[in-house]
Amino acid sequence: MIDTLDRRITPWVGRILAINAIVLLAQQTVFTSDALSRLVSFDPQLALQRPWTFVTYMFVHAGILHLAGNSLALFVFGPTVERRFGSRMFLLYYMLCGVGAAVFAMILRVFNLGSGAGLAPGEFEGIVGASGAIIGVVYAYARMLPDAQLMVFPIPVPVKARYMVMLLAAYDLAGLFLFRDGIAHDAHLGGLITGISFFLLRSLGRPLETIPLPTIRHRVPVATRSVGGAGQQPLVTSRPSVVAAEPSPEEHNTMKEAVELDRVLDKISATGIASLSTEERQFLDAMARRRRDLH
Repeated sequence: MIDTLDRRITPWVGRILAINAIVLLAQQTVFTSDALSRLVSFDPQLALQRPWTFVTYMFVHAGILHLAGNSLALFVFGPTVERRFGSRMFLLYYMLCGVGAAVFAMILRVFNLGSGAGLAPGEFEGIVGASGAIIGVVYAYARMLPDAQLMVFPIPVPVKARYMVMLLAAYDLAGLFLFRDGIAHDAHLGGLITGISFFLLRSLGRPLETIPLPTIRHRVPVATRSVGGAGQQPLVTSRPSVVAAEPSPEEHNTMKEAVELDRVLDKISATGIASLSTEERQFLDAMARRRRDLH
């Protein structure tokens, strides 16, 4: 289960979701020309004449269902990855996976391999969508949280994140040579391979450091009134002097820790886990140990 704090949307995940939605809205309302769609789609046969399409295709989708599927995956997996990477590194990683997906698809089709093999120039409609980049994000999530339990339709039981990535890779590898279903399986594999390569080059095979993020639950004193047969009774409180009294030392410490935790998490989101000081890392470790003890 993903921690509550991990589900908060992060800056670049939110921006990418918004950009994708705005582009699709513009496609279906203002810029409806097929010629314009082709101009921003990625066609391996024309890619070198249209180098901008290595990037633009990631923000163009074939319809609302295509956008919804990609947006859901980015919303589920993206915030955790951005929080662990930091926003700037996340954006770099996302774009690299998207460009790598396009490059891999182009190489395969140049050699007439895979599901795009044998298509005449006029037959190919181009590759669109963020799937290649998002599969790279899914791999990063599985690399960081390999034992996270996920429900994957239509599998009726939870699947660990590491095995889900293996299933996706197997499906796209099979689809690359067996299916002609209109899905760019070559681009999906390209995004996955780029993600794997990024981690290998960045850490030489050493997994990213992960720190469990604790959830802080605040206890709020509640005042109640009791009404009996003699009418309304005096105010009864669950703790002495709740209304006017200062917070207890324990509650004061809990609130201070919550404020400090938010500050540290914001720092991780902005600049990555590597930017934390020794004291900040010790603080997160202490919060994680306390959470484990509570459970």
